[in-house]
Amino acid sequence: MTRIDPKQLPAHVAIIMDGNGRWAKRKGLSRIHGHQRGADTVRKIVTFSREIGIRFLTLYAFSEENWKRPAHEVKALMKLLNRFLKAELEEMQENGIRLKTIGRVAKLPKSTRQILLDTVEQTSSNTGMTLTLALSYGGRQEIVDAIRKITGQIRENKISPDQIDEELVSNSLYTSGMPDPDLLIRTSGEYRVSNFLLWQISYCEIFITQTLWPDFGEDDFREALLDYQKRERRFGAA
Repeated sequence: MTRIDPKQLPAHVAIIMDGNGRWAKRKGLSRIHGHQRGADTVRKIVTFSREIGIRFLTLYAFSEENWKRPAHEVKALMKLLNRFLKAELEEMQENGIRLKTIGRVAKLPKSTRQILLDTVEQTSSNTGMTLTLALSYGGRQEIVDAIRKITGQIRENKISPDQIDEELVSNSLYTSGMPDPDLLIRTSGEYRVSNFLLWQISYCEIFITQTLWPDFGEDDFREALLDYQKRERRFGAA
């Protein structure tokens, strides 16, 4: 088996976790069963990421568009998130994992939001891997919020319009303080970025796998990392 070069690891891996519903349908199960199996995969991939030395892992857990799903499914997803956060807190603390969240989290149910923010606070001093959950997240919405933040600073005379540059925009996004993703993985074979980290993935390497998220394992992740290490990253240079 080809070994991953620890010196060429992406510092930041972002994953669009897709295929829970299709996985469940193929097995004659409910979509909720698919999401439950998907949560098990999250645990495995977080553990594997930490063990091999990934510094930042960002998971697209719930998009702004996902609010359009049937109410019972959204409710089940929120309960699943609650259970995940409660169950994983001890392991995050033991392994130095810092939890962050990006998105319009104010839209989450109060109980879910409280558990999420409590977990973020309790892990804030951890210095190992940073796990970021994108919740009620949309890339376009993030850019809109950044524009609102910047225009607010202009109105308050904190900055002038000619001070707006790429650095200021980046620092106004939800991901301020984090490096842009080096590698974006999308499961289930779909060839689209689905409104995910639109600003941040400008020079990101993209890896598409046909594997549905519940079946995504260490071998699949290893394949993506090995593929990444074969690429020459020139960032627009000749």
